[in-house]
Amino acid sequence: MEPFRTLGARACPLPLANVDTDQLIPARFMKRPRSAGYGDFLLRDLRFDGEAPRPDFPLNRPERQGSRILVARRNFGSGSSREAAVYALVDHGIRCVLAPSFGDIFASNAVNNGLLPARIAEDAAEALLGWLEQGGEDMVVDLEACRAEAGGRHWDFSIDPVWRTKLLNGWSDIDLTLSHARAIEDFAQADRQRRPWAMPPG
Repeated sequence: MEPFRTLGARACPLPLANVDTDQLIPARFMKRPRSAGYGDFLLRDLRFDGEAPRPDFPLNRPERQGSRILVARRNFGSGSSREAAVYALVDHGIRCVLAPSFGDIFASNAVNNGLLPARIAEDAAEALLGWLEQGGEDMVVDLEACRAEAGGRHWDFSIDPVWRTKLLNGWSDIDLTLSHARAIEDFAQADRQRRPWAMPPG
């Protein structure tokens, strides 16, 4: 997984609360293999009217094409536990979502796929949404400093420290465990000396 340190990229406003995983990718598209890509199905029923793109939907606007940062309102990614919701975002090119709160399972799935779920205050989200809707485009997300910068202003965000470590290093859960390999081996050796009777024979 690619490490996430600092991302300078185009951002897109999504001024909606309670965007759930069923909206992020409708279930009817989940029969396709991941290798086929899920990006075209991101927010499909909000972005499209039948087969026609809705021109007023933020992600469809010409100036938002290629956005890698999404700014939304509270409770983003609530609902079912489908990891495909994260696949749809990542395959569409989104690397970071800034919102006041996230569905717990969604946020965990996001980190495991290299997507940063950055929690920002309600007023910070509204300020960023306002700036974007007034024509702002590019912003910087700095995971090392836990700070988002746009239009000459900055806002702090938060993330679970373990998740931050995983993203900064591009680690999976296995990689995270292996980073403690020396401490694990030291403990095992000490435990064998302290409790030899507990070790299996041979």
